[in-house]
Amino acid sequence: MGNRRSRSRTARQPTVGADIVQALKNAVAYAKGDKIGAVEHIVRVPERMDVRAVRAKLGMSQHRFAARFGVSISTVRNWEQGRRQPEGPARVLLTIIDREPEAVERALAS
Repeated sequence: MGNRRSRSRTARQPTVGADIVQALKNAVAYAKGDKIGAVEHIVRVPERMDVRAVRAKLGMSQHRFAARFGVSISTVRNWEQGRRQPEGPARVLLTIIDREPEAVERALAS
């Protein structure tokens, strides 16, 4: 066969590197206030969580709940007895556990 040169990758489609560079440019523009074309998502996380209700909804003991979702048993007890309240990321995780427990289990499966 002849010595045919294939078309360069950039002529057909952008490379992963070009996509990353463009994404970074978009991020900088967004940070500077250029929100045209940007999609913003507002996340609503409850201020307080009833951990006992979340666990009961799943029909799990404290031990099983803690083991299943990677939380210490003492943390679960402290939340349920009102000594502590879940903060930030813990409230997000508990909200997802409450709404989509199977998704969390799939994500944490080993």
